[in-house]
Amino acid sequence: MSSEQTPVSDSARADGPRPRRLTYAAALAALEGLALLVGGGWVLVLGLTGDPDDRQQAVTLGITLIVLALLPLLAARGLLRRRSWSRGPAVITQIMALPVAYSLLQADSLAIPAGIALAVVAVTSLVLLVNPATTAALGIRGPGRTEAEEPKR
Repeated sequence: MSSEQTPVSDSARADGPRPRRLTYAAALAALEGLALLVGGGWVLVLGLTGDPDDRQQAVTLGITLIVLALLPLLAARGLLRRRSWSRGPAVITQIMALPVAYSLLQADSLAIPAGIALAVVAVTSLVLLVNPATTAALGIRGPGRTEAEEPKR
């Protein structure tokens, strides 16, 4: 079967090159996922090898962070492959990151720069994810619009 005969679904649109905004959004989601993965691994290792106040709680937190890392990592992969489903998990990740950033900003420690960085990444990602070029590249139509009614880009 030639590539011309291969059906391409709406969720896997490959019309032209991937917009840079979409690539940037995927990179930021992957960065957040990697940060969660590293942080979860660090907490898990310290919980197992260190002397935490509550070993079970430390291990549970580490495992939870590692599992939560899957959401932005899968979303980043989907964004790079232009899967329309991937925007939802990516947006949810950013919405969940904003209260975490706010909490970090309330601290009187080195957590403040981390809060600033997280807030900047989350807001930037949200702007990139709701951009019309990103939406069109993912094959997402506006509410109540048919394919014929979509503006040509």
